[in-house]
Amino acid sequence: MVMKYFFALLLPGILVVFFTRVAYNHVLGLVLTVALIAASVYKGYTDSLLLIVIDAFSLTLGFYFANRMVQKTRNQ
Repeated sequence: MVMKYFFALLLPGILVVFFTRVAYNHVLGLVLTVALIAASVYKGYTDSLLLIVIDAFSLTLGFYFANRMVQKTRNQ
């Protein structure tokens, strides 16, 4: 059970940054990650409201870091 919360804290943020690197667009990276999380909720892997809140927090942090990464790339 603890591993679910640990992965919910790390993986969505990492996925946003990864998809941003692949697609060169931070909004598209966020949308793709939200689609993956929505699919996991639909399949029943996300079973509590706290897990959804942790996912949202991680998405927010990942989007922040992806946005900073895109801004650095545009400035160079």
